[in-house]
Amino acid sequence: MRLKDKVALITGASSGIGRETAILFASEGASIAAVDVNDAGGRESVSLIEREQRQAIYIHADVSKVADCQNMVEVTEKTFGKLNILFNNAGIMHPKDDDAVNTGEDIWEVTLAVNLKGVFLGCKFGIPALRRAGGGSIINTASFVAVMGAATPQIAYTASKGGVLALSRELAIVHARENIRVNALCPGPLRTELLMKYLNTEEKKQRRLVHIPIGRFGEAREMAKAALFLASDDSSYLTGSTFLADGGITAAYVTPE
Repeated sequence: MRLKDKVALITGASSGIGRETAILFASEGASIAAVDVNDAGGRESVSLIEREQRQAIYIHADVSKVADCQNMVEVTEKTFGKLNILFNNAGIMHPKDDDAVNTGEDIWEVTLAVNLKGVFLGCKFGIPALRRAGGGSIINTASFVAVMGAATPQIAYTASKGGVLALSRELAIVHARENIRVNALCPGPLRTELLMKYLNTEEKKQRRLVHIPIGRFGEAREMAKAALFLASDDSSYLTGSTFLADGGITAAYVTPE
């Protein structure tokens, strides 16, 4: 087992990448703290893990709130005794997110509060816990749009994920000598509820698909496998990376400097 005796805290664990990752990490030996604001979905994720005789707890937390992020780490350590893996995965994609002219300030603020501030707060309280455990792995969910612009305007989302990428790089440098690795997982377009609600017409879907060399949307379980690599000792020499799992979309459009 690649995560035997490890403890992983995963935000956004009620569905999509978060749920698939929680289930996969548990199957690889980790104890799971599944975090979300969707209590029903989060508890269902825990039930799916417990059904396989693995350990998991559900913690309600709004990652944009200081007290919630502090509590999720404290509960994880109190329950399992340590924290080895922090997967800051929670995120939103607001249907009213558009270009700079048409995106409301409220949409901008709520998107950055969850997608960027939430990662910052997760690290703020998670890093001391990783230190207490002797080190570990932080995985922050960014996006391919942190590297290139999106074909469908979503300015707040794109800006938030660009911030996650920059934040991850700096944290990787600052904490490298503490045996704490920090990497940004950058998924391409996925067949998740989050994106499918945003790409709510066939025209919007095709505008994304036409740019993906593999020719299909990715699946949440494929991102979970990428997260497993970043969480495990298999990636022990990898930190500060922009880990693209995007069906080739950035390779097709972004050229090296």
